[in-house]
Amino acid sequence: MDQVSIKRALLSVSDKTGIVELAQALAAQGVELVSTGGTAQALRAAGLEVRDISDLTGFPEMMDGRVKTLHPNVHGGLLAIRGNADHEASMAEHAIAPIDLVVVNLYPFAETVARGADRDTIIENIDIGGPSMVRSAAKNHESVAIVTDPADYPLVSGGTTTLAQRRKFAAKAYAATATYDSMIASWFAMADQGEAFPETLHLALRRGGEPLRYGENPHQSAAFYAHAGPTARGIGQAEQLQGKALSYNNYNDADAALELISEFRDGPPTVVIVKHANPCGVASADTLAEAYAAAFACDTVSAFGGIIAVNRPLDRATAEAITGIFTEVVVAPDADADARALFAAKKNLRLLLTGDLPNPARPGMTAKSITGGWLVQGRDNGILTRDALKVVTKRQPTEQELADCLFAWTVAKHVKSNAIVYASGGSTAGIGAGQMNRLESARIAAWKARDAAEKAGWAQPRTIGSAVASDAFFPFADGLLAAVEAGATAVIQPGGSIRDEDVIAAADEAGLAMVFTGMRHFRH
Repeated sequence: MDQVSIKRALLSVSDKTGIVELAQALAAQGVELVSTGGTAQALRAAGLEVRDISDLTGFPEMMDGRVKTLHPNVHGGLLAIRGNADHEASMAEHAIAPIDLVVVNLYPFAETVARGADRDTIIENIDIGGPSMVRSAAKNHESVAIVTDPADYPLVSGGTTTLAQRRKFAAKAYAATATYDSMIASWFAMADQGEAFPETLHLALRRGGEPLRYGENPHQSAAFYAHAGPTARGIGQAEQLQGKALSYNNYNDADAALELISEFRDGPPTVVIVKHANPCGVASADTLAEAYAAAFACDTVSAFGGIIAVNRPLDRATAEAITGIFTEVVVAPDADADARALFAAKKNLRLLLTGDLPNPARPGMTAKSITGGWLVQGRDNGILTRDALKVVTKRQPTEQELADCLFAWTVAKHVKSNAIVYASGGSTAGIGAGQMNRLESARIAAWKARDAAEKAGWAQPRTIGSAVASDAFFPFADGLLAAVEAGATAVIQPGGSIRDEDVIAAADEAGLAMVFTGMRHFRH
């Protein structure tokens, strides 16, 4: 059966957006309207003739509305196969009328959880009758249309549906109930029962927009999926003011930049420049423009075609500096009119406005696919305070060295392991990332600092008098000695190596101040 005329429609929605207009259109086609509770009230208030669900079932809505649609007169009208003699005989014997269209959206469970409701209120917002009707109608999609998305209302307002439409509606309906159930299951396991890693992990994701042009490489397909239901604002929820659609790599790099800049959301004006998910320059200063200049000077080569994130609304001076070279994406809480106008002249530059920056200490999980499964862990939301530092050398660090240590440590948290970061005066001096041993990372970071000094015409690299951060302990003294050679005077590292005493002795011999954090920041 391809085309089906809608003679009877059952409307029962929590979100009433567009439902009156749909009902009016259906009524104009001579469709009988059956409805429940608040939906029926809304339709009657609009002057529509509506049949109560209790008229269909012969039972009143009861138990505070918990029981109203769970009845053979409802589900028989949805599940009966049209043209099946046995089914039609049963319908005739029990006075069950067919239902051709069901329009349902479910109780706002996720929104209720998000607003911090108490447990009893959350439980009451678990829909039972709605998902049951959705599943019954979707199973019998050969004859029945199930609409769960208000965006699809215009497709049924003409009073008929095609088989292709009904199949598409059924697929969306099962996705809706699966998502709904997964959110409930996750809440029960993790929030209600306190299981950080439940036996079964449900991920409810919804594609954001169209599939991406390709993945990391042109031969790979890709798409962006956001968490279904309320979610914290991030790159996926940012407002894109201009530029081409984001690519897979743009999403990945912009997220890395946002995660790092969020560490400075309560700090002075700060700029982060990221390339291939690694920071290549970070700086704080009195103004964003000054911070950008200092961050850019750290690695002027890698900054080309990079991703920039700032922790303040963009102004004209900073926008002028940023547009001096080709930049892929700029991420900011906001931008003033002058900055927007300057960026508008750069048609290929994507400008993303995030509003408030995320809290770096927020809870959450990260997941990574491997062959045969997924690795899941808590977010690296460890925040280091000055009080947590343990001085392990004979020389105590100065206040400036402590400040540089904490700055370098914050950046190193977001650099791929093995990570070494030199910093001085609120700016990165050199960054060594992703090497197979820590010694090479230290050498690369120092070389980058020397190269930056040569390009800028400085008398010496900014590693002279700097602090150096290592994301994990120094297993040998060689990496530390490379930092000494680069001119570092203070070191911040987790500690915990079986050779800590050797490394401490080398630091003392070189006159360094060294602090242990007791916290590691591997990032693979």
